[in-house]
Amino acid sequence: MIRHAVGAIVYQHDKYLLVHKIKINTKTGKEKIQGEWDFIKGGVEKDDTDLTTAILRELEEETGSKEYEIVRQFNEKIYFNFPSHIASKIGYEKQETTMFLVEFLGDSLTPADDEISELLFVEKDEVPTKLTHSESREYFEQYIGG
Repeated sequence: MIRHAVGAIVYQHDKYLLVHKIKINTKTGKEKIQGEWDFIKGGVEKDDTDLTTAILRELEEETGSKEYEIVRQFNEKIYFNFPSHIASKIGYEKQETTMFLVEFLGDSLTPADDEISELLFVEKDEVPTKLTHSESREYFEQYIGG
């Protein structure tokens, strides 16, 4: 079964937002993981009326802010398979993530979800070196430029 998700490459001026995730949501609750740097991402929920609603909800849930402007929705998606121990807990084997380019218009962000330990704006050339997952790194390099 495929989990549908949304993700955001968030920028402000010439810097890009990365989040340090320390937990993942499983059907049995939140499970601690070794920290990983990624873009804001999350599953599409039943109450989300469309993908735009889903990404704006995720942005607010993870950063505590509503001060975003969606610049574009990418046609290309990120695909990956869950490790078997996670797949058995969450009931999904794969994830398909629709990505957005989003501008942050506010002044400050604070982790608003216990899955996130840190929010960090970095220079464009630092993004690929910080990202934990190769799928996110390759996506950024291909569609934003490395």
